[in-house]
Amino acid sequence: MKTKLAIPDRQIIGEAYLKFQLAPRVPAVFAAKVVEEATVLPTSQVTAIPNMPSCMLGLVNRRNRAIWIANLVQLLGMPLPERPRQQYNTVIVKAGSSLGLVVDAIDGIIHLLPDALQPPPPQANPILVPYLKGCAVREDQILLVLDAEAVLQSSVFQGT
Repeated sequence: MKTKLAIPDRQIIGEAYLKFQLAPRVPAVFAAKVVEEATVLPTSQVTAIPNMPSCMLGLVNRRNRAIWIANLVQLLGMPLPERPRQQYNTVIVKAGSSLGLVVDAIDGIIHLLPDALQPPPPQANPILVPYLKGCAVREDQILLVLDAEAVLQSSVFQGT
């Protein structure tokens, strides 16, 4: 008679977050509950729209919906990497409406305990602070915990 070894279910503790690289060596997260999709879009699928703010890359058709695509790094006032792109690593967030946000790289899902969230450090860029829920330390990295709702309510998007 064969004996089955009991393998305990792996306990997942904490809230789920999508981890990504906002810019090279700048890790950040969005709460997974506001992320509709993380995808790679060929730049050719994004239709540029004239007379838009510089962070607005254009529109894309996703599942028969038109979704605005914005460069999150540029929106947050950070320096843009100087390299041409054939594709966009895109996080589509939803908090009332949907918006695609281009990031440097998508790293996957992580879990953070609620008490891991700390206030933004005093040296944080003042342009970035309104879009932060706080910071968290994980595996010796400081993660920016971004507020998708604050990003969607940015004054940059009010005319779109």
